Amino acid sequence: MILKILLIVGLIAAIYFIFIKKKPQQVQETKDANKKDVPRSNEMVECSTCQIYCSLDDVLLSNGKYYCSKECLEKLK
Repeated sequence: MILKILLIVGLIAAIYFIFIKKKPQQVQETKDANKKDVPRSNEMVECSTCQIYCSLDDVLLSNGKYYCSKECLEKLK
């Protein structure tokens, strides 16, 4: 009797997990959201001191601000 109840509960659980329960969405959606927050390397950013635009590959980042050179960075100190 107990074996039949366990078999029925197991069958119901298997049907639930296979057909009814929604499968988790792909991880790609979270990767796309993260890509939007990070600037690309070919983007231009403005220097906080002299307001010229430089490639993101060439700038210095200090305290969340971009600087085109060490001279501009030292002007604020």
